[in-house]
Amino acid sequence: MAEFLSISFTHHIRILENAKDTDERLFYIRYCHNYKPTTDDLPCIIKKQDLYNHQDKMPNNFLSTIPDYKQAYRAIRMFKDEYLLDFINVEELGMHDEDIDESVIESNIVHNVKNFIMTFGRGFTFSGSQVHYDKLGHDHWIDLLFFNRDLNRNVVFELKNGKFKVAYLAQLSTYLRILNDDDRRDHEEAPIGIILCTEADKDYVGYIMQDFRQPMGVATYRTADEMNPELLKVLPPKDELQRVLAESSKKEE
Repeated sequence: MAEFLSISFTHHIRILENAKDTDERLFYIRYCHNYKPTTDDLPCIIKKQDLYNHQDKMPNNFLSTIPDYKQAYRAIRMFKDEYLLDFINVEELGMHDEDIDESVIESNIVHNVKNFIMTFGRGFTFSGSQVHYDKLGHDHWIDLLFFNRDLNRNVVFELKNGKFKVAYLAQLSTYLRILNDDDRRDHEEAPIGIILCTEADKDYVGYIMQDFRQPMGVATYRTADEMNPELLKVLPPKDELQRVLAESSKKEE
């Protein structure tokens, strides 16, 4: 009841207009209570990001690698199995080899880091891109490094422009081991890592991940041109979405 009364009448109207059934509407009422999205943002969150159908479904090994089960469940609830990174300039993709494409994606995220943080939720602080660590004479470069206050730990994002490969887990595990050993403060929890790729068999990923000891997950992402055309019809025009984001940015400054 407290959650229901804590959000505005307009929030309820937006939820009723865009959410399909009672369970989904209750989910977004709780989301509004916890995260305080604007009424302009809500249609995008419900229709475009489809948070209700993607939260808690990312393949991960958090329960077996994070000792505190409350922290493990908090991490599970923080990430979705699929994200829409609609601010990526897709015109720059597909013209180069895979490594260059990944650098294009990373560059777009860095230039739109506020949008990236909004996509992943509250509590994230951007620490850097291509963060360098030298371990025993070997160079390692982390694609994107964030700190999350709610989890009290570093979060590594590794970007892959293609299907999931087992080798990605080994690479991510190495980065997390180095961070844990060399760049973790006494009051912080162990870092976690997320691989972002364009396609992944969730059952297979979950199976392979069982033998890795570092906490990690695998999510997929889409760019704007990969969205269902029928879904695009119900969304505001891109320039309108950009206007809303710009106004939101000014309010927060």
